[in-house]
Amino acid sequence: MSDAEQPTAAEVRAAADAVKAALDRHLEAVERRAEASSGGVADPAADTAVHAAFDELAAAGEAYDELLYDAYDEVTPFEIPGGDTMPDYTGPDEPRALSVLIRRDYTVTEPSRLLSQAQRVTDLDPESADESEWGAGHSVHAALGVLFGEYEPDEIATRHKEFGLEEGDATLWIAAADEPGEPGEWLAAPFDEADPERVVCRFDVSTVFDDEEVDGDPGTTGGRRGAPVR
Repeated sequence: MSDAEQPTAAEVRAAADAVKAALDRHLEAVERRAEASSGGVADPAADTAVHAAFDELAAAGEAYDELLYDAYDEVTPFEIPGGDTMPDYTGPDEPRALSVLIRRDYTVTEPSRLLSQAQRVTDLDPESADESEWGAGHSVHAALGVLFGEYEPDEIATRHKEFGLEEGDATLWIAAADEPGEPGEWLAAPFDEADPERVVCRFDVSTVFDDEEVDGDPGTTGGRRGAPVR
């Protein structure tokens, strides 16, 4: 950030005051929920108020942390929870249908290996490649189309190094559905209707989990983090 964009001391102080006020509101919401539930009856409105106060506190803390760093090159000792938390499950207790949503990221680390593997496939099956002047062995774009068209995604994941790829983050969601989708109805936009509140369980893979303590957490194994049935 340039000097002209540096936040002022007053702006940093105002952000700190906002964190203090958000802390008070969060504690008040938690206390009200505790009082409401002391009779053994859950109060959805109280839960909603706590969640809202939590989000407000997280946003205030993140804003303060950014301004503090920009102005003084300092950070807070607080870790703002990431966006990988899931809302409460609101789907059926006994789902009749499931949708499995998968995303895997890769980096092309060895283009020459990727190209040679694609060329090998097209040499054995020329129809596997789109018609082009150069062919699959001369274009990363074409090579990716050939390999992901030839192999199942799980096989790509298992053999990614053979194809010159390096794994990045990955996530898998198991979402409840009322009925199976009609053939072809969601293919144009497969992830548009993904509802986090219907996710039965979720598994994430990322290097950010490698250094975290996993003992005693049945949903986490190495770099894999699981969200159990809720």
